[in-house]
Amino acid sequence: MSEERPVYQVRPPEQPQAFCVERVRADFPILQQQVNGHPLVYLDNAATTQKPECVIQALVDYYRRDNSNVHRGAHALSDRATAAFEEARSKVARLLNAEDARQILWTRGTTESINLVAASWGRSSLQPGDRILVSAMEHHSNIVPWQMVAAERGATVEPIPVDRSGTLDMTALAAMLDGRVRMVAVGHVSNALGSINPVDRIVALAHAAGALVLVDGAQAVAHWSVDVQALGCDFYAFSAHKLFGPTGIGVLYGRRELLEAMPPYQGGGEMIESVSFAGTTYNQLPYKFEAGTPDIAGAIGLGAAVDYLNRLDRAGAARHEEALLARSVALAERVPGLELVGTAAHKASVLSFNLAGVHPADLGTLLDQQGIAVRTGNHCAQPIMEQFGIPGTVRASFSFYNTFDDVDRLFAALEKARQFLQ
Repeated sequence: MSEERPVYQVRPPEQPQAFCVERVRADFPILQQQVNGHPLVYLDNAATTQKPECVIQALVDYYRRDNSNVHRGAHALSDRATAAFEEARSKVARLLNAEDARQILWTRGTTESINLVAASWGRSSLQPGDRILVSAMEHHSNIVPWQMVAAERGATVEPIPVDRSGTLDMTALAAMLDGRVRMVAVGHVSNALGSINPVDRIVALAHAAGALVLVDGAQAVAHWSVDVQALGCDFYAFSAHKLFGPTGIGVLYGRRELLEAMPPYQGGGEMIESVSFAGTTYNQLPYKFEAGTPDIAGAIGLGAAVDYLNRLDRAGAARHEEALLARSVALAERVPGLELVGTAAHKASVLSFNLAGVHPADLGTLLDQQGIAVRTGNHCAQPIMEQFGIPGTVRASFSFYNTFDDVDRLFAALEKARQFLQ
């Protein structure tokens, strides 16, 4: 009798099924629980998404059956682990429509991906007087690495203005671009506000001025299909745990000619061709940037998450998320004292808000007592919070497994909290 094939191995393509939220919810075991005596309403998807059973099982199968280091192992376990690990890279390349799987680098997440570009490209390319533009609503991970390398190289980091609605000022960006701008770093979607930035237009403007573009896609990949060739960006970064995959594994896509020219980010095993005390030569892409034993299980789990998404009706899922956000905004307008923070015309399914006279942390605690999981605070986006003159917000972020009942329960819980705090 043949051995059962692990779930992470390559399967024949399946036709996506018409989107059905109840069927999708059944795929996520963590959602089938109670918190503080109430059915869980998980609305913290911008922080991390939940994992379908197939992803969890892929991790279990790897550790139970194939646990081994990848590449160069002279035995069956290593061969199987290597095949699954590299197939996951190919799956991500297809997901992003990258030209070549060698343009997909494994990192620990979006943060390390941006640090890699800042440290490798930045240290080898930036000169005194050069400028780096980042949007005023960026996550700290797309600000601080640039500040660090800019201080080292004598460059400057400057914010692209954002208006009160949370919309990037494209006129201001165009005026800021000159021959000294070397990099424009922007989020595809703001984690704090949900604003969707016009990346294709940003890329066109930046390239016309001779600048490169790095896109933080952490908040975008879970909501719609991303095509890096159509966007034209030079780098694109995301984290697996925001794409229904494991924590601790991330992706950096880069244009091949840029990655080829960039020096290694870290030294050690795997990233070398040969080592001697007379000198060291480096490995080819993508391994030049993957020093040491990688997160093999994480990559395999991400591959399983990509397979899961490919079996979904993603257009139907996106429409469902849009409907969730529309219902939330309509209900928010009926709550006395509730102010939405981030009202851009183009938004992902993120509802950031404050209740007059109530600290976001206190409101989050009261919601948790009713089984509603949200995020509170500045969301690692202090500059935009300072611009708006607020300490932070309550953020409810939706995924395709959320329901209209989840939205209604959020606002019922908000009403109870509001009455309690009056």
